[in-house]
Amino acid sequence: MPEERIVQVSGKALLADRLLNKGLAFSLEEREAFGLNGLLPRAVKTLDQQVEAAIAFLAGLPTPLARHIRMRTIQDSNETLFYAILERDLERALPIVYTPTIGEACQAFSEIWHQSRGLFLSWPDRDRMTEILADPAYDDVRIVCVTDGERVLGLGDQGVGGMGIPIGKLSLYTACAGIDPRHTLPIMLDVGTNNPTLLSSTNYIGWKRERVRGAAYDSFIEQFVEAVQARWPNVLLHFEDFSAAHASPILERTRTQLCTYNDDIQGTAAVTLGVILAALEGRETRLRDQTVVMVGGGSAGVGISRLLVQYMAEEGASEAEARARIYMLDKDGLLTTDNAWMSAGQMEFARQDWPGAPGADLLQVVRHAKPSILIGVSGVGGLFTEEVVREMAAHCERPVIFPLSNPTSHAEGTPRDLMAWTENRALVSTGTPFPPLKRDGRTQRVDLANNAYIFPGIGLGVLASGATRITDRMILAAARGLAAISPRRNDPEGTLLPPLTEMREAAIAVASAIARQARAEGVCDEFPDEELRPRIEACLWTPEYRGYRKG
Repeated sequence: MPEERIVQVSGKALLADRLLNKGLAFSLEEREAFGLNGLLPRAVKTLDQQVEAAIAFLAGLPTPLARHIRMRTIQDSNETLFYAILERDLERALPIVYTPTIGEACQAFSEIWHQSRGLFLSWPDRDRMTEILADPAYDDVRIVCVTDGERVLGLGDQGVGGMGIPIGKLSLYTACAGIDPRHTLPIMLDVGTNNPTLLSSTNYIGWKRERVRGAAYDSFIEQFVEAVQARWPNVLLHFEDFSAAHASPILERTRTQLCTYNDDIQGTAAVTLGVILAALEGRETRLRDQTVVMVGGGSAGVGISRLLVQYMAEEGASEAEARARIYMLDKDGLLTTDNAWMSAGQMEFARQDWPGAPGADLLQVVRHAKPSILIGVSGVGGLFTEEVVREMAAHCERPVIFPLSNPTSHAEGTPRDLMAWTENRALVSTGTPFPPLKRDGRTQRVDLANNAYIFPGIGLGVLASGATRITDRMILAAARGLAAISPRRNDPEGTLLPPLTEMREAAIAVASAIARQARAEGVCDEFPDEELRPRIEACLWTPEYRGYRKG
């Protein structure tokens, strides 16, 4: 039994505190001591009984969005029960609280919003930022996840509806890596929206103006980062779903100021590299020998490509040789040096040696490059057509194909089609959940290359090690840590990733790799190897009810 906790509040205030509320699990003695008599029905229920009742009710709801709303209601009233439900069946619960349902929830955010969670820092209140962050309720914060809602999944500008993403991400820090929810804080930077539907909606709950741009926007971000650094000098600041134009510059400006991380750039890159390394396991080949077609030139595509180049360089390739192994396409086709509109990141992968006309399409590139790895982060559903996939498979024995865009409607291809078009030879991983496949008379789950395999472990590793920065080599280490626990290492026909039920083990593996690399680079506390596991375990929070004593 966990030790008793001294609690100062009572009555309705206790029931309103989502971190302290136990609902019907308050004992009769606690109800007497804390003035709860009459405020609760007479029955006393254990946490297990509450979980069973909640799961049964969720199963009867008609849509994933309805189940998402119910789960968020539970989270906002009883955090322990919420995480106990996730712990009981993460595989079923993950698609409800995060992708793919979170996209629909963000679109409906203004209609389903019912209770405050996290902070909304709006442009009109920019001069009160420090005052807002100073609330003592946030004294224990150690991880902040922030967005401005401009590029939510593949759905574009959702304004304050983007707040659903930091809420969901931080839920996974806790569910997958055991981070105490008291240490997490979602923040929405409301600088307006350019979504005409939201601007014309009477229901929209954000600042109803077009987005702040240019120097004013940059100044707002800098003001926010400085305020966070002053409030929590050792915080992990996780940026999420900023536009491609802003994501990389913000990361580069801030990563030397404090411990910052961008999941769209670094997390997507790490999980993708980790799954690729798992796919290459047992084959007498190296990543530097592969040819990669990257479909999508935004922050995710550039981030993945940069990490692949770093890994190839560690295998002995020069930077130029590594970049030459990657063909990057954006909405206007293959990136070549003839394109004048490219971002700085895209310029790194623009080709000078393309023999055809500029703007080659995906099929032309596949025919010419004969890739062994095809990655989609374009947000364009169905882009991996039968003709493209069969062309790739004609030149590659075990094609590695990752349609990573989400939600489901934006996936570049479906696992069923990709396997059919490659005669079941493809190694497929997706960015959104798909049903299992029948293969050789057995059912096999589809690997979900979800960033949840990476970012919770990064957070756990940072907290356990005391890291003050997240370096490029730490991201490489995270990818290696994930690849090291691939079931494929012990079974040539196994899946590339462990099941979602083993997310805690995955988080610990990634955290260990992150902490060791941080120590090697001197950006964290000094500690002996035998101290690492106890450090990690000291950070793990478990959803369980403790007995309360009146303080």
